[in-house]
Order: sequence, then structure tokens, then C-alpha cells
Amino acid sequence: MVLGTGLQGKAVLHDLESNDLITDIVAADIEISEVEAYLRPTGARKTKCVSVDASCEAELSQLLQSEQPDIVICMLPPSLGYLVAKVALSAKIHYVSSSYTGQISKLDREAHRKGIIILPEMGMDPGIDLILGQLAVHEVDEVRSLYFYGGGIPEPACADQNPLHYKITWSFDGVLKAYNRPARLLKNEQTLDLPASEIFREEHLHHLNIPSVGRLEAFPNGDALKYIKLYSLGPALKNIGRYSIRWPGHSQFWQVMADLGFLEDKPLISSETRTTPHQFLVDHLTPRLQFHQTERDVVVVRIVAHGVRQKKQVTVTCDLIDYRDLKTGLFAMNRTVGFTASIAALMILNGEIKKSGVLSPAVHVPPDQFFDKLATRGMKFQKQVHQK
Repeated sequence: MVLGTGLQGKAVLHDLESNDLITDIVAADIEISEVEAYLRPTGARKTKCVSVDASCEAELSQLLQSEQPDIVICMLPPSLGYLVAKVALSAKIHYVSSSYTGQISKLDREAHRKGIIILPEMGMDPGIDLILGQLAVHEVDEVRSLYFYGGGIPEPACADQNPLHYKITWSFDGVLKAYNRPARLLKNEQTLDLPASEIFREEHLHHLNIPSVGRLEAFPNGDALKYIKLYSLGPALKNIGRYSIRWPGHSQFWQVMADLGFLEDKPLISSETRTTPHQFLVDHLTPRLQFHQTERDVVVVRIVAHGVRQKKQVTVTCDLIDYRDLKTGLFAMNRTVGFTASIAALMILNGEIKKSGVLSPAVHVPPDQFFDKLATRGMKFQKQVHQK
């Protein structure tokens, strides 16, 4: 069962339809006319569409009881993830999502007791980045620095068509929420707590060059310190950071917008329509930041680990780059998020992921098998190890 049939959910359906392991798919959302229209010309034979209000626990429980899927893939907004995971666990059904773990971690003990696998954070970022992180960390005996980079941007040929050099491949509401989120880094062994209002400031930015893509800027994204325990990093660690990447100039614009309060989500008291600055930007910019049918986005995921291996300085760089598939119309963002989630579900169903409980891609997803499956979908990663 695929809950949520937006841009990323459609990619999940596309991937599952072509897999011989899957016999039946239920595509469930509160409004199903759009996904029915999407599926009609594809010749999809395994998928049936069902309307459900997933925010209603009773309605969702009834749907799971009537359909009895082997696994639920949740592509709904992150705010619904815990409820869906809880209902799936109650019905003894495995669960996968592309959203952050959050409160879902509370379900670990019960999931382990029931022999159920709950695997959140299986998308692009988080997801692919965490699995690449496994590979990078395992190449180093003692990690000194670890950096995560991820982002979806218009490819250079269409990046200059609006002043932001940015177009939408996922919910712009979600983009702006990420832009209004604090960040935590470890820099020179000191914890750096950045309020949301400061993540775009120039002193927190840096640039990196990605082969075949170009020069990009990176700004802090979320809490990187939680990965210290996840990867069992030792006291030698001096730096860890998690960053979003965009074309240069993006951060300067959004720092001005943040300073002016445009990322706030509190209703304007004087507004008759009771809108918020955040919602105004979503409504106003969403139709203006769309891709044309012949334009492509590019997703870049990079992990860099510095450290010591066999008493020598070593730097490990892992890159994954993907572009929109114009034949299917699926964006690189759809592919890297949706295909990752569907691969996770398939690996659970075929027994490649066996451990029960609330799992993490950083620990419990076997990297070689996962990237082999990505490669069959046209996505390959590169790993480079430089030793001094």
C-alpha cells in the first residue's frame, strides 16, 4: 500500500508496477483523481486507487484491515508519519517512509516484540545520504570530519529562468519549512547551534564544485550531531555538518526574506483572509517555479569523510548525481526519493532486511545491495579515496 500519491508517491508506484515481486498495489490518498489520471496512460495493471483520509485513525485502520497489505509505504506529509506507523504496527504490517524518524522511534520496542520492520528516512535526504555515509565511514579507521550534502536544483540549462535559480520538484511548503528550521553542527570540536534565522548567513556558507554540475553553495540543514552516535564516531571527531546545496546566490536572497519575516507561519492579524507570510509565498511562488516538460532537474548527494586509515591521512568522497527522466517525466527528486522508498520495501519483502524494530538506513540497509538496485534504475554512485 502506497499512502500519499503526490510527486514522490507516483515514483513509488511506477517502480513497484515494474517489479515481479509485487502482485497488487493499493494507491491511497484523500483525493485520487490525479493519480488515476497519471496511471491511465501508463498501462498500470497492478494498482487500484482508494480514497482515504489518513489523518483519521479509524478510517486508516479500517482500510488496512480490509486490504491487508504486506507493507505500507508512507509518502504523506511528515506530520502524519507517526500516526500511520502506529496504525500499521497495530495491524502487524511493515512500514517504510522517506520522512524523518521523529516520534516513530517510540515504537521500537513494540515493533521488535511483534517482529515488524519500521524503516523511515528512506528517501534522498535523508536516505541515500545516510547509506553513502555508511560507505564513507567504513573506509576510515578514525573519522575526524564528516559532511553530508544534498539538494535538488534545475540543471544549468534552465536554472536562470527565474531570479531564484530554483524550481519545484517537491512540496514548496516543505521547502519553506526546511528553510525555517534550526541547525546544529560540530565545528572545530565546538557545538554550533544556529537558530533558523541564521542558517543563510554568509559566515555559515561555503562552496563546493561538483563535476559535471558546477559550483554550488551549501547552507546548514538540520541537526548533524545525532549522527555521531548513529555512526559510532569516536572522540577524534572534530567536525560534522549537514548541508543543503543550491546555485550560488540562493542563500543571500532567503536571508533577506527571513530577516523580513516571510518565513513565519503565524497569521497576519490585519489580514481578512487569515493567511501567513509562509502560506503567501507557497501560493504565490508555486505556479511561478514549475518545470516545463522538456526541462530537467538534477539531484546531487555528496558525503565527505576526512580521517586516518592505517596511520595515513585519508579523504573519502561519495557522490550520487541523477537527472530527470524525460521519457517517464519523473524528476530526479521523484526518482531518488520514490525509488529509494520502493527499494526499501522490496528489500524487506525479499528478506534482505530482516532485523525488526525501528531501523535506520545509516546502519541497517546493506549498501552494496541497495546501490546495485539503484544502478538497475539508472542511478550510480562514485566513491573516491585519496590517501596522503
